[in-house]
Amino acid sequence: ETRSVLRSVSAVRVSGGKRDVVVVGSDSGCLAVIDFGEEGVGRVLHCPVFGKVGCRRDTPGQYIATDPRGRATMISSIEKRKLVYVLNRDTSGNVTMASPLEAHRPRTVVFDLVGVDNGYDNPIFASLEVQYEDYEDEDGRNGRGEEDNVPLGKLGDGFTKQLAYYELDLGLNHVSRRWATTTHRTACCLAAIPGGADGPSGVLVGGEDYIEYLHEGMASPPIPNGAKVGKFPPKRLICAIPRRELHPESKGILITHMTVLRQKKGKFFALAQSELGDVYKVTLQMSKEDKTIVQHMTVCLLDTLPVGTGLNISKLALLFVPAEFGDHGLYQFDAIDIEDSAVNASSGDENAEDAFYSTSEMAASIAPTFRPTVLRNLHKVYTLDSLAPVISVLVGELAGNEVSPQLYALCGRGPTSSLRVLRHGLSVTELAVSELPGVPGAVFNVRDDQAAKNGKFYDRYIVVSFADATLVLSVGETVEEMGKESGFLTTEPTLACSALGNGGNGEQEGGIVQVYPGGVRHIQRGSVSQWHVPGIKKIECASANESQILIALVGGELIYFELDPLSGNLMEAATKDVGADVCSLDVGAVPKGKSRSLFAAVGCRDSTVRLLSLAPGSLLEQKSSTTLGTTRPHSVALSNGVGSDGAGEITLSVGLDDGSALRAGVDPITGAMSTSPSRRFLGARPVAVSRVMIEGSPSTLLLSSRPWIGRAGQGRHALAPMSYAPLDHGCSFSNEAVREGIVATSGSTLRILSVGESGGNDVVLGAEDDEAFNSTRIGLRYTPRQMCLLSAKVSEASRKIVLAVKAKGDDEAMDMDEDSDEDDTNMDEKKVDGDDDDEDDTTRLTPIRGPVPAVQGRWGSCVRLVDPADGCTTLDCIEMNRNEAALCCASVRFHSRGGESLLAVGTVTGMTMNPLRHSSSHVVLYRVVNGERLQLLHRTTVDDGPVLSLVHFQGRLLVGVGKTVRLYEMGKRQLLKKCELRGMPTMVKTLQAAGDRAFVGDMMQSMQFIRYDSTANRLVLVAKDRNPRPITCQELLDINTVAVGDKFGNVTILRLPRGADAGAIDVTGTRALWDSARDDATPKLETLCTYHVGEVVTSMTRASLVAGGAESLIYVTVTGRVGAFVPFTSRDDVEFYTSLEGFLRTETPRPTGRDPQSYRSYYAPMKHIVDGDLCDAFAQLPYETKQKIAESLDRSVGEVMKKLEDTRNALL
Repeated sequence: ETRSVLRSVSAVRVSGGKRDVVVVGSDSGCLAVIDFGEEGVGRVLHCPVFGKVGCRRDTPGQYIATDPRGRATMISSIEKRKLVYVLNRDTSGNVTMASPLEAHRPRTVVFDLVGVDNGYDNPIFASLEVQYEDYEDEDGRNGRGEEDNVPLGKLGDGFTKQLAYYELDLGLNHVSRRWATTTHRTACCLAAIPGGADGPSGVLVGGEDYIEYLHEGMASPPIPNGAKVGKFPPKRLICAIPRRELHPESKGILITHMTVLRQKKGKFFALAQSELGDVYKVTLQMSKEDKTIVQHMTVCLLDTLPVGTGLNISKLALLFVPAEFGDHGLYQFDAIDIEDSAVNASSGDENAEDAFYSTSEMAASIAPTFRPTVLRNLHKVYTLDSLAPVISVLVGELAGNEVSPQLYALCGRGPTSSLRVLRHGLSVTELAVSELPGVPGAVFNVRDDQAAKNGKFYDRYIVVSFADATLVLSVGETVEEMGKESGFLTTEPTLACSALGNGGNGEQEGGIVQVYPGGVRHIQRGSVSQWHVPGIKKIECASANESQILIALVGGELIYFELDPLSGNLMEAATKDVGADVCSLDVGAVPKGKSRSLFAAVGCRDSTVRLLSLAPGSLLEQKSSTTLGTTRPHSVALSNGVGSDGAGEITLSVGLDDGSALRAGVDPITGAMSTSPSRRFLGARPVAVSRVMIEGSPSTLLLSSRPWIGRAGQGRHALAPMSYAPLDHGCSFSNEAVREGIVATSGSTLRILSVGESGGNDVVLGAEDDEAFNSTRIGLRYTPRQMCLLSAKVSEASRKIVLAVKAKGDDEAMDMDEDSDEDDTNMDEKKVDGDDDDEDDTTRLTPIRGPVPAVQGRWGSCVRLVDPADGCTTLDCIEMNRNEAALCCASVRFHSRGGESLLAVGTVTGMTMNPLRHSSSHVVLYRVVNGERLQLLHRTTVDDGPVLSLVHFQGRLLVGVGKTVRLYEMGKRQLLKKCELRGMPTMVKTLQAAGDRAFVGDMMQSMQFIRYDSTANRLVLVAKDRNPRPITCQELLDINTVAVGDKFGNVTILRLPRGADAGAIDVTGTRALWDSARDDATPKLETLCTYHVGEVVTSMTRASLVAGGAESLIYVTVTGRVGAFVPFTSRDDVEFYTSLEGFLRTETPRPTGRDPQSYRSYYAPMKHIVDGDLCDAFAQLPYETKQKIAESLDRSVGEVMKKLEDTRNALL
């Protein structure tokens, strides 16, 4: 988290280095050079300040270009300013950065910047720019008699676009404008061609319909027949790109970005992507006599991919496409030499001169055409999930059979649109399920005595214990049941078992130990030796690892055994009476490189947990203990890890009978427990705790009414549920097929699971957030607009219904097939070679066709009814009329209909965005029949503007129509208008109601509070916000308070002043009527809180993510972020977090040099909100810094971490 706006980024390998460093341009006015080491942790090397804070047109940072040889980097602003930094290394090998050299050029607008590869000559940077003239005269008016603030785009019709070379003279330490030439008017992006010994150098210029090659030293191409000498610009190669069939000739196709792949010395090609998603391969043909002379250029279609923000090719020839909207993709090249593809070449083109000067019609006449199809030359190998953009969010437990609520988010655009169901929890892959002869009481794994070829130990047996028997399963290519040949006593239940001496520490082979109620059974080299319990006592519980066994007898007597490393036999080492019955114990795992665990945890029925020493000099000596209050320990587990200070740490996890889990740190030297253990409620069942391995790190499996995984990482401990059914018992499992798995029981079934290997369906919220959300995707046809929740009144159809409204139009219109997805899949599979696997065929299929520029005012839209209780299956889908777009929806209950839940949809016909106009607007009313389908009741035509918001209001429907708020009653053939309030500032964007109040969000002028006067049947303006805000969403917090999000990325909480509505409605109504027209007399809303999120907040809702938990304000953004504002419940919390935030503002690293408080106060001062992301950074600080901050807060580091964890647990 940089807490800044990242404007540009580039990688550079400084001379003498073995890896790249990252150069970042942001809104901080600094140029950051960051080195990501082998551990992936960024280290800021340099961060020089060069300008003001903010995204300004004259502050460099919008464009960054680096010299391919790593000698310099240029940073440029949108207008005028360019700076060049020389990079080098000192005698110690550290990267150095010299003072910046200026290359400013006044009245110049830059479109792109790239470093030219010219070998080891002076570094050259190519800039695509336009220089405009200064028309201002002495009177402050331009030469055309117009005001000076005329937009630049209207003044640019007569301007020419240039490609300019800026040379850095390393000897003179000076930057000069070396060369410039005119290029195509629509050029917008650049790509550098390899130079020196690898290629001819120069740049590719991408624009609308054309790709051009330019370089200072290239030879002039042949002049076309009939062209006049001097008219055709010399020294250039230009080629029209292939076009889609049926694409309008008057509509150009813009090349948005390009990249170059170096295959080997002297061989390379470029890839260019258009705004439609089509990817083209660009090849240059050099002269055979001189490889620095380019003779021809060829452009051919490669494939059609999702529209991306860039193209990145790795050294392994993998193409990564960061999608503009939707999931990102990683692709592998299946073919480079493209056959049977649309190809266009610059050689022999008689219209080359006209192509340079003409528009899209000329390009359409000379360019070949193609039809988008499935992937032919690329193969998708990985998908990185992305929620961007999130249009709307809804939170609730709508599935009907789950514990925690789900998040329903409308995401994407066009055919990549989807309804995502997010569940808090790790994704789980079910690998195997098998029925058992009964309900087991425990499950264990036994490692193999011999290591595998890769040096790792895999499981040999799965041991399932029942009430009166033990089942032993052999693990191999298949799992088979074993008999007496395993050596286990199968007529008794197993309390603990483990392989001995195979921990990889060099001990002699020790065999297998089985603990059952009557004794300890040692199985070694085909022979069995037993130790029987003396007298009539029985073993109540036991624990074992590779060299230690600890058993507890009825009455509280402990007996400790150790494995003799010389003889391989078990030796009784010590006994102890703890004075209370033991209900659980654990000897822990043997640390790597050690021969024994130093501590054992013992849970007693007197509600205590004791930590005993297993060191040779102090066997079973009590080191510490903790009291649990009124509850008893159900299970205990000790796990080893690495602390934030780099030293080893031991964590004690205790599962309690009341369904909560307790976690405490243990001093690895003294065995003392931390004084502030963390406790969290997990479910209604007693918690069973066991150790597992997740992604190579020791983790904890906690089983209650829902399974959980606890693991340490990034300096803190994270606890996340598993998206799976409840489990009874579990332990780790490992074999050659499943390296890190879990074997568990649920009822009378045995299951083998894998955590976090579901194909990338985990969406991680925030770069430093370990709380994963498992997502389920339901595809949609059109771009989603809004959704609402419907519930039927009849008990037979009382299941919850989510309704999504979708629309498409203009630039959002997508080329979609009329056939169903299943038909498309069948047709595409027939085209693919029959020898390919089904999985390979599936990855080749792509629904991406790219947007087709539609005629203004053409829309396609539908209303979809889905059932979340049945996996969000579609119950009904109604297509709207031609050119009609559904923009909003709401659930409404009219008193005249007896409170029946109806669906109101606001539609617009023939709408154009620029200028904003439409032919008609309607409010369409549906009823839900039997909770399965929608039935049209009637359509009501409304005037005064488009319908953008609807809300239920006191048994009626409140509608935002243009600048008017209108109240409707239910009629037989249409809605009946009851009253209205005109004169909203610009356009009503959002509506919410509470009681007799309505909260109106204006598109540009923030919030308006209105009230309904039932006696006079009128709407009265009560209060308004004094600050203009372009509202995007809102959410009521109480009857007087509302939270709003605006287009600038701010979240603001507004409150109605006390007594503001007292005088809004008097007895006669005269006062309110006259005062409502006076702006200065209208009460103003109070601003309680202000916070800059940094991204456009598209939707927010008040909900709880934990069953029975406190409500939080959940918000989503246009880039796919899901965040929450958690309210404080005590003054102590406010003071603690405010103080912690103040210390972290100075102690937290600033990767881009941006001040955190300044960033959160981008448009308005940050007020009454603590930056939770900044507070979370406390866990990543060095231990000395954390200790310093904790001492300033009069707390320990553990107490601060516990406070942060408790706040997070209150949310998730």
